[in-house]
Amino acid sequence: MKEIQSSKNPLIKETKKLQQKKYRQQSQTYLLEGFHLIQEAHAADVVLKDVFISQRGVNEWSDWIEENLSEYYLVSDEVLKHLASQPAPQGMIAVAEMPQEKEIDFSGAWLLLDNVQDPGNVGTMIRTADAAGFSGVILGQGSADLYNPKTLRSTQGSLYHLTISNADLTKIIPQFQQQGSLVLGTALDKNAKEYLTVEKTENVALVMGNEGQGMSSAVLALTDQNLYIPIKGQAESLNVAIAAGVLMFHLLK
Repeated sequence: MKEIQSSKNPLIKETKKLQQKKYRQQSQTYLLEGFHLIQEAHAADVVLKDVFISQRGVNEWSDWIEENLSEYYLVSDEVLKHLASQPAPQGMIAVAEMPQEKEIDFSGAWLLLDNVQDPGNVGTMIRTADAAGFSGVILGQGSADLYNPKTLRSTQGSLYHLTISNADLTKIIPQFQQQGSLVLGTALDKNAKEYLTVEKTENVALVMGNEGQGMSSAVLALTDQNLYIPIKGQAESLNVAIAAGVLMFHLLK
C-alpha cells in the first residue's frame, strides 16, 4: 500500500485524463468507479493497473481488498473526488486495461446499436441484453463509447458477461444473414409488423436506432423485417432502452 494525499500528484493528474475518450484510446485503459464494477472486472480477469481506495473504502471492503489486491493506493477523499465523474464517489476507483475485442461468432441473439448516442441508454441496453440471455452487443458508428463512465455505470458490470464489439453495421448485417440469422429493425413504416406477431427465435440480430432519428436509411435497407411496439397511451414514443428491453425479452426463444 502507498499513500497519495494530493490531487496534484503526477499519477493522479495522468489518471484524471482517462475521463476523456482520447486519452482512454491512447492508453487503452479506462476508469472503473465503485466497488461493484471493480469486483465484476476482477472476477472477469480484467487487468487492474492501479487501484485508488479511500479510508472509507478500506473500512467497507477490507476482506475483499486483502484477498484480491496485492497493492493499492490509499488516497484522501479529495483525491478520490478529483478522479471521479460523480460528486460522491463510492470509496474505490481503478484503472483497467481494455481487452482485445472478441471475434463475433454470429450465433444466438445479438443487439445492434445504430448511432445510439446516450451513454445511459447504451449501458442500460447492454445490461438488459445480458438479462435477456443475448450473446452480445455490437456498437455501430456514432454510438456512445463503451468506456464512458456513464455507460459503464449503467451496465452494472454486464459488459463483462457478453461479447461487445464495435463495427460498421452495414458490413456486419450481411454476415449475420449469411449465417442464417434473422435481422430485425425497428421503424414506424407501412411494412413494419407489430412485435407480438413475430415468432420467437434462437438466431436473431435486433437493431435499435438513434434516440431522435431512429435507424439510418442505409441500415434500414438491410433488415429482413422491421418491428414496432404499439402505444396505447398518449406518449409519442418509448425510450430506446425501454423499447429494446420489450423486444429482447419477447424475441428470444
